[in-house]
Amino acid sequence: MSQSVALIRREFRALDRLYRGIPVAYFDGPGGTQVPEPVIEAMADYLRHHNANTHWHYPSSRETDVLIGEARQAVGDFLNASPDEVAFGLNMTTLTFHLARGLVRGWQAGDEIVVTELDHQGNVGPWEAIARDAGLALVRIPFRVEDGTLDLDRLVGSIGPRTRLVAVGWASNALGTVTDVRVACDAARAHGALSFVDAVHSAPHLLPDVQAIGCDYLGCSPYKFYGPHLGILYGRKALIDGLDIPKVRSAPESSPERLETGTQSHEGIAGTHAAIDFLAGVSPHGGRRASLIASYGVLHARAMTLFRRLWDGLGSTPGVRRFGQGPEGTRTPTLGFVVDRVSSSRVASHLAEQAVFVSHGDFYATPVVERLGLGAEGLVRAGCACYTTEAEIDRLIAAVQSIG
Repeated sequence: MSQSVALIRREFRALDRLYRGIPVAYFDGPGGTQVPEPVIEAMADYLRHHNANTHWHYPSSRETDVLIGEARQAVGDFLNASPDEVAFGLNMTTLTFHLARGLVRGWQAGDEIVVTELDHQGNVGPWEAIARDAGLALVRIPFRVEDGTLDLDRLVGSIGPRTRLVAVGWASNALGTVTDVRVACDAARAHGALSFVDAVHSAPHLLPDVQAIGCDYLGCSPYKFYGPHLGILYGRKALIDGLDIPKVRSAPESSPERLETGTQSHEGIAGTHAAIDFLAGVSPHGGRRASLIASYGVLHARAMTLFRRLWDGLGSTPGVRRFGQGPEGTRTPTLGFVVDRVSSSRVASHLAEQAVFVSHGDFYATPVVERLGLGAEGLVRAGCACYTTEAEIDRLIAAVQSIG
């Protein structure tokens, strides 16, 4: 039996917060969700009782080794991957820069990397940097301004014999539109190129399955799906083992630790494990992977019902412009919008005064905001999370409608 929204909300102490005497409604999940008590307790328990560095012959160190191994297994279940294909790091962007430095050692001047205009800069900047340093060509694939979708035909057509990597985001963190990354990964493989999928925005809403999408590498961030600030990198084991990754002397040679630079956030890794188990517990169905599949089905259906309410409510509000596909499209429950003749910062501040927390700007999806012609103020962004209610949606709509 699936947990109700009311039961889920009991796990989030952040929802007890009042601002100006009003309960806070958090719509900033696309930038980082609130964290449930089991995750906080897992992190605190590690720091209280097991805190140590790894691979030494005393109890707390051995306990840390076990904890990290169990967390790799949990992430493996989350991604449908082997635990020895899971690396941890500070965040997805840092991990991607590190991976890029290793990959470029096997490439030559004139080779090509394909990126997209729809992506977060975390999946563009690392490839720009190594392209500049190594004399590689960067091929940029545009998106359709009218509906916020990627031109997949153009992406596939851009891949050729000199392509070494196709870097594509699964979902736009600014607009919420979802890209069929399986098409991109298949096209890359058909030309002997690697594929990297940015699943940071998609992972809270679409359960990753690296086997189904056929990617070579994938990055995501637990703090987007109710966990701590941490990064996750998946890489096919054969690729990791053969990667000439930059590392210090005496660093581990075995995968996946060879991708991990320095001492990790062990408490963050413990919290990531707990976040995955929290999600699996929304709709338990036997094993962890099966439970995650069931939970994601329930949570996504709820979130899209809320999103439709938000989409329709803002759509009927004079002066509001919404971007991306509507609820009938393939998307996440994240909406980017602007209010005519009102700056996005003013909209966000106005909503905050009514205890409705949203974010604004370009969210490191800089080309999206530029192509939409929105200027430095960018978009207002509101995202539905597992703890969002219909009443909070109505509060957001009413707050926007009250802008003078």
